[in-house]
Amino acid sequence: MRIDKYLKVSRIIKRRTVANEACDAGRVSVNGTTVKASYEVKPEDVLEISFGSTVFKARIKTVSEHVPKEGAAMMYEKL
Repeated sequence: MRIDKYLKVSRIIKRRTVANEACDAGRVSVNGTTVKASYEVKPEDVLEISFGSTVFKARIKTVSEHVPKEGAAMMYEKL
């Protein structure tokens, strides 16, 4: 699954277009490497997103196309 779609499905970022813009701006990195929106995520990848002065860091646990609202937080583990 593309990282921009993963960020939307897991509800880390509310809209896919915003996730896409964050990737284009270089604020998203996986395993220490800045990635584009088309990057394919895999379980156990470590994700870092810069929101202004705050950095969100998480390990991807599962990758799924459709997840209910209650299960979205189970897709990743905050570090």
